[in-house]
Amino acid sequence: MAATDSNELIRIDESLNDADSSYGGDSDHASETTSLYSAITKHVYENGRRYHSYRAGTYWGPDDEIAQDNLDLYHHTFLLTLDGKLFLAPITNNPQRVLDLGTGTGIWAIDFADQHPSASVVATDLSPIQPTDVPPNLEFQIDDFCQPWTFRKESFDFIHARSIYGCVADYPTLYSEVMEHLKPGGWFEQTEISVVPKSEDESLNGTSLDTWGPLAWECGEKFGKSFRIAEDSKELMEAAGFVNVTYRTFKWPIGPWPKDPKMKEIGAFNRLGWDEGINGWAMFLFTKYLGWRTEEIQVLCAQIRRDLRNKAIHSYQDM
Repeated sequence: MAATDSNELIRIDESLNDADSSYGGDSDHASETTSLYSAITKHVYENGRRYHSYRAGTYWGPDDEIAQDNLDLYHHTFLLTLDGKLFLAPITNNPQRVLDLGTGTGIWAIDFADQHPSASVVATDLSPIQPTDVPPNLEFQIDDFCQPWTFRKESFDFIHARSIYGCVADYPTLYSEVMEHLKPGGWFEQTEISVVPKSEDESLNGTSLDTWGPLAWECGEKFGKSFRIAEDSKELMEAAGFVNVTYRTFKWPIGPWPKDPKMKEIGAFNRLGWDEGINGWAMFLFTKYLGWRTEEIQVLCAQIRRDLRNKAIHSYQDM
């Protein structure tokens, strides 16, 4: 691609005239705007699933209705875990500017904006799947938070990210952007789910569900975007220069096998999330980076769904 040096004048095409179709008249402005918008809002379809088109392939998850419902289900599961709280960071009661990275359906940002009318909330994502009927203090932007940020430095009281595993190739650079854009004394909170199922009684050993974690980690390595961030975030944040880093872990049962009512409810929702989400979690990564055929993926998904219904398997994952 040819580029123009910043000190070199851009040459004018003197052949342009009033009839040139590349400019058109004022009547063409709406058409041009519509074309640009369509380029962002159209979708890519592969293996029966729908994916974002803006910077296509940079994120592994589908954005169709099934995937959106799955994201909203997990929003509810996060709320159950945190006793209805949207976050744990000790932010002020009246934050002025807040950023939500990788907002997905926008449900967290909508709830936050509703609860904090003092805040101007910006939420970004690659997929244009957010609703239009939102609080007046919330703005959705189609953007890639892994690219250089264009926000004003030191302008956010609180920056939030949730479930961005497999999204980031360079966490030191991302964390540097976060630190540069937080106000002095501002807070950053990142919430992640470990992709590795575990069990405390060895009931998971040898099951299809037990194979998921190593396969997901391998996908991340080949994709160039780690799925280990739930395990690595504290070390990476401290290395980036964050202070007062607090790392908390919660257990998410996979299935309603626990005796405790709260854990049983979390487990029931998590099992449903696995059951409805596993196809979308696997399809893009396994076909492109592990070389699997769709039929092989469907078999693995069926085997994992069978394990999800096995009462003798007492699996969980860390959040």
